[in-house]
Amino acid sequence: MATLRKLGRETSHRKAMLRNQVTSLLRNGRIETTVTRAKETQRMTEKMITLAKKGDLHARRQVLSYVYDEDVVKDLFENIAPKYAERSGGYTRVLKVGPRRGDGAEMAIIELV
Repeated sequence: MATLRKLGRETSHRKAMLRNQVTSLLRNGRIETTVTRAKETQRMTEKMITLAKKGDLHARRQVLSYVYDEDVVKDLFENIAPKYAERSGGYTRVLKVGPRRGDGAEMAIIELV
């Protein structure tokens, strides 16, 4: 199993944060966050899109157990996943945009390809 980045958060906070980021990314198509959070969000988003490509009821329920918004899940299965039918991975990209002004954290934009 691949190691998980802890992101300086307790387990419940980290899981909730990643679920929120995946939901926001699928809703908006792109979000801006730190590089390490973007990489973790990328991992989970790719898994959700792969599940949505299966398109069956079990996959829908698995995605619903992770993504907060039912409208986002509906959009994922009806619009987003069919776009990637011919693609076997690499549904998102992380673009580094430089340091954040306040604390100098390395920032990135993660977007759907």
